Amino acid sequence: MSQQATRERGAAQDGAAMATLTARGLVYGCDYNPEQWDRDVWREDVALMREAGVDLVAVNIFGWSHIEPEPGVYDWSGLDEILDLLHANDIRVNLGTGTSSPPPWLSTRHPEILPEQPDGTTRFPGGRQAWCPSSPVYREHALRLVEQVARRYGGHPALALWHVSNELGCHNALCYDEDSAAAFRVWLEARYTSIANLNAAWGTAFWSQRYGAWSEILPPRATLSIGNPAQALDFHRFSSDALLDHYRAETAILREHSSAPVTTNFMVTAHIRNLDYWTWAPEMDLVANDHYLDHRLADPVSELAFAADLTRGLAGGQAWLLMEQATSAVNWQPVNVAKTPGQMTRNSLTHVARGADGVCFFQWRASRQGAEKFHSAMLPHAGTDSAVWEEVVELGATLDRLTEVAGTRVQADVALLFSWEAWWAADSEARFSGDVRYLDQVHAAYRALYDEGVSVAVVRPGGDLTGYRLVVVPSLHLTRDAEAAAVEAFVAAGGHALITFNSGIVDETDSVRLGGYPGAFRDLLGVRSDEIFPLLPGQSVTLSDGATARTWTEHVRTTTAQVHATFADGPVAGGPAITRNAHGAGTAWYVATALDADDLRALVRDVVEQAGASAPGAGLAAQAGGRVEVVRRTAPDRAYLFVINHGTSDVEVPARGLELVTQDRADGVVVVPAGTVRVVREETQP
Repeated sequence: MSQQATRERGAAQDGAAMATLTARGLVYGCDYNPEQWDRDVWREDVALMREAGVDLVAVNIFGWSHIEPEPGVYDWSGLDEILDLLHANDIRVNLGTGTSSPPPWLSTRHPEILPEQPDGTTRFPGGRQAWCPSSPVYREHALRLVEQVARRYGGHPALALWHVSNELGCHNALCYDEDSAAAFRVWLEARYTSIANLNAAWGTAFWSQRYGAWSEILPPRATLSIGNPAQALDFHRFSSDALLDHYRAETAILREHSSAPVTTNFMVTAHIRNLDYWTWAPEMDLVANDHYLDHRLADPVSELAFAADLTRGLAGGQAWLLMEQATSAVNWQPVNVAKTPGQMTRNSLTHVARGADGVCFFQWRASRQGAEKFHSAMLPHAGTDSAVWEEVVELGATLDRLTEVAGTRVQADVALLFSWEAWWAADSEARFSGDVRYLDQVHAAYRALYDEGVSVAVVRPGGDLTGYRLVVVPSLHLTRDAEAAAVEAFVAAGGHALITFNSGIVDETDSVRLGGYPGAFRDLLGVRSDEIFPLLPGQSVTLSDGATARTWTEHVRTTTAQVHATFADGPVAGGPAITRNAHGAGTAWYVATALDADDLRALVRDVVEQAGASAPGAGLAAQAGGRVEVVRRTAPDRAYLFVINHGTSDVEVPARGLELVTQDRADGVVVVPAGTVRVVREETQP
């Protein structure tokens, strides 16, 4: 099956699986770990789940040591009981295969399954995911367990969804042991077919690295100097594919014994980068994501919105499932910030506004023991006499009132290109500046659009840009020919593009595109740079239009572009900093520096206006004393306006129709109090 056919198959399955899952409305769910509690707690838990409105529960996520306490010996009593109990209470099950963390007996008998770091040291059991993705021994035991689980529960009436492993690659994506080395060689031979092709792609003429046989190749283990960047890039690709192959292996067994849809939980978030989910998404019956606010970031709220939009992009614009989030604090950040009253609801409905047809939490009941005992839960340590519990119950009721939103799709005029390959390449060693990090630039561009009230679709480079008015390309360091051609064709046909520095520099082999920067986009942008002048930490430059910038400058020469602003000072004073080029029927902008947030936002405002793209939330932040998100979800026969007020003052938004959260009518305007969410089923003006 071709890659395109596979992608189309995946998108079709996404829609069908989510439609089945949301037949009763938006999903409200959680992870449940009954093995952590005595059986007399289970019935209380299920009764409280019904009170909260929970209708999908993930179980057996970390169940391996409980259901197979010793090799080949199975104890199904606990899992049988909990599935039957959930079914008796009309709660559906998201059933884990249980393979995410092997039991101690497996690593004791087979220590060769343990993962190895670049320096050759082993990582041991005691945490989770203590297994190498390329280990044939681990694979054998894991698939044997999946076979047993699938045979026993494939026809269980509670089963609504299969959950393969858990957060694949969160800790063990990159393994450097001998099993990985052997698998890497096989992967490379399939990719390049000959050693000569590999030597050309990796540039092994440099530093006498030429290989004469496949057996000479190793993973990019720790070296005395900087390693080969092309080797490291391919190892990232291989590692993503190795875990995807494991997902496929578990899925194939599940499909033999069950017709229930199959997925796994992605980790589209700021600190996980080792899996290329563009290649994974077509394999999912529905796309699911885990997301936690990351308070290590300068702006965790806009990152949440970006992650939701990216997850929708992975789902091909279809609805998706938020598999995990936190009701309040997590347990793994340096400072685990608790959510303020109403924030959990705002966060949850931000995901729904941006395409999620269900929201689930890790976890149901807060643990008493273990590494996650201080991770928040739907039922906290304080029990039902708590503010978190009250908000959990209210959120369930709100989702019930939003049932009719299920199946609608998000409207967006602006596409933003995002690539895991570009992330891997841009953040590797020996680049122009260690202060230039790919995700920072993606977040900066997205945040400018977000703050201007623009709805964004996140698209894979080379993806379909039909129907968009503007495409934003932030620091796409690694760019394939076809990806650049797609942007060029979009602009030539009348679209607008905004491309920022460090884009188009290298091709898919991490080889520099000769002839000047920005490489793949030179002709489209009508510019040519012959040298990069990065700035030291703390340095800044000013532009002729009064803007301030940091981190990056370059010596730009225009060929066909017009200069929008020049560098007023700094190492390339007088040279172009922002340019605008007419190309075909469209326009392409280039930003040759890292503008400060307010100045980037001002430029984005100008570009969005010139492109004719809609900005439904424009201007509302000033009214609210903080951010206001406005997103529209539509179907052929109806539309829903989501307004999420993160501010400190009430905001008024033009709207007409039934407001679903309060069940009040909006006759021309909807008032959204500070810290709340309103959703209007829109009516046209009579």
